[in-house]
Amino acid sequence: MRKTYNIVERRLTEVPDGPCAVTIFAIPDETERRYLIDELKVDEHTFASALDPDELSRLEFEPDHVAIIFKRPRNYSGADQFMFKVSSAGAFLFKDRLKIVIPEDANLLDGAALVRVTSLTDVVLKLVARSIIHFREHLKGISLVSDELQKEINKAMENKHLINMFALQKSLVYYVNAINSNGALLEKLKNNAGKLGLGTDEVEFLDDLMIENNQCYKQADIYSNILASLMDARASIVSNNLNVLMKTLNIITIAIMVPTFVVSAFSMNVKIPLSWHPHAFWIIMGLALLSVLSFLTYWRKRKW
Repeated sequence: MRKTYNIVERRLTEVPDGPCAVTIFAIPDETERRYLIDELKVDEHTFASALDPDELSRLEFEPDHVAIIFKRPRNYSGADQFMFKVSSAGAFLFKDRLKIVIPEDANLLDGAALVRVTSLTDVVLKLVARSIIHFREHLKGISLVSDELQKEINKAMENKHLINMFALQKSLVYYVNAINSNGALLEKLKNNAGKLGLGTDEVEFLDDLMIENNQCYKQADIYSNILASLMDARASIVSNNLNVLMKTLNIITIAIMVPTFVVSAFSMNVKIPLSWHPHAFWIIMGLALLSVLSFLTYWRKRKW
């Protein structure tokens, strides 16, 4: 799927056909792949990196273009089952055009990324900025979901809630790694600002992005550490609750077995004491009750 844009009055405007400054290839097919590799001389490995979710962010200088690989969060869906995934995107910056490759049908150029655009390098920076904002929004969502899951776990220790918590914890590990990778990319962009032809405003914007990405990284790292600690605590709580449950069941079992033994002893088909007594039934019931009370008293005295 291909979308084309032009910069018109400092704003990215989608154009149906004709010459364009920015082109987005979402889930590129074989024809688009061959166009980028054969005609535009995009390195095949770099092109594959733009579609690889495990690829790290990086900056590469080719003879006729600059390749920028950055990380972004994938759009969440209910089928992911509380697993927030990370995706990659590739921006191939030529002298007069920008080609963007993404592995999913996502709206990259929305909101602030569409307005106040001065150059193609500005578009790239705003793509990274949108990615940082997207990460921050997902972190807020993860925090809210985590709070709800904790409430559910407090109500009922079901495996599905614990599995969902594990999925969130795994997601945060990937997010921390991806945000840190974007931070390394931003540093490299700043170090090569002159080579990229970044203006003063773009360098200042890049400095702001580095600060925001660092804050986002710390936030993700804090969430990850808190959730990991909570998972350890939850595991201890589950183990302790299981011990308490087994203790309660043992008390109930023994409390039932003691009077059962008394009653069984007086119900054998042999001549036994009190068989002639008119109140034998009530005496036996009293002995059974007394055995239960004696057992509970002994249990409490030992503080078991």
